[in-house]
Amino acid sequence: MEETMYDVTIVGAGPVGLFTAFYAGMRQMSVKVIDSMPEPGGQLSALYPEKYIYDVAGYPKVKAQSLVDQLYEQAQAFDPTMCMGESVEHVTRFEDGTFQLVTPEGVHHSKTIIVTAGAGAFSPRKLTLEQAEAYENSCLHYFVKDLKRFQNRRVLVCGGGDSAVDWALALNDLASEVTLIHRRDRFRAHEHSLEQLKQSNVNIRTPYEISGMTGENGAVQQVTLQQVKGDAADTLDVDDILVNFGFATNLGPLKTWGMELSKNAIAVDHKMETTIPGIFAAGDVCTYPGKVKLIASGFGEAPTAVNYAKSIVEPEAKLHAGHSTSIFETAGV
Repeated sequence: MEETMYDVTIVGAGPVGLFTAFYAGMRQMSVKVIDSMPEPGGQLSALYPEKYIYDVAGYPKVKAQSLVDQLYEQAQAFDPTMCMGESVEHVTRFEDGTFQLVTPEGVHHSKTIIVTAGAGAFSPRKLTLEQAEAYENSCLHYFVKDLKRFQNRRVLVCGGGDSAVDWALALNDLASEVTLIHRRDRFRAHEHSLEQLKQSNVNIRTPYEISGMTGENGAVQQVTLQQVKGDAADTLDVDDILVNFGFATNLGPLKTWGMELSKNAIAVDHKMETTIPGIFAAGDVCTYPGKVKLIASGFGEAPTAVNYAKSIVEPEAKLHAGHSTSIFETAGV
């Protein structure tokens, strides 16, 4: 049982959580970070470490894990306490405004809390075929840890959103053959990505879905493609199937904290504060009118949450501390 009272406890060690820890350090706050995953990085590290991200300011493109590594190094400038592999199950707010956070591993104490838990717990929406489960540990993939495993292989990518299109483009020059199928005529990806897709060698099949799979010893050899709302069918020789149907998310224990929720997200005001005074939120986990769910948006929300948390911890402190150059000089970093 740790009795140390921290100025702020950040729940979630994804990209926004790591930047929040860094900015709180710049405001000279004592910082603790708690995350249920064994390593920092959130969905970027767990789901697509090899995927390029294009909408982070200052980076024409950056691999997800590389971004996480640099965010972690940045946060370490202020040596936050990192508690990985812990899930906050209960939160109590005391009369003096401080908080107690309870995990299966112990109890944590904090003057303020900033929730940066992304979309919460997540699990992939799977391919609904009886044969699919037999291939899940070999050649049917919902996550990609290493793109190189697809080199010179025939890959079928399933899905119609940004992830499916991005993976198809990433595999275009690596795999021997890439086919992208979607059950609708139109993809939901960004316009620039769709333009790149048209200019690539990716074989596009719409509107089609997988209706059957055959193979031996856990290795798929062929799939049957069925036209949606039509009679056309075809077979395709493949070595790997990459499914991108999105993820089912759940806020889990966050739902029991007593904060106002809206569409599976935490409602916040202009201070990024929830309906519980002293608890703030930033990143995909929060919502407000006009919210845009991008990592870049979360990076902008984090300083707002930290500055208002700082005003609770130290009421006489300036709400806006100025530019990073002057802050670092003051902090002696």
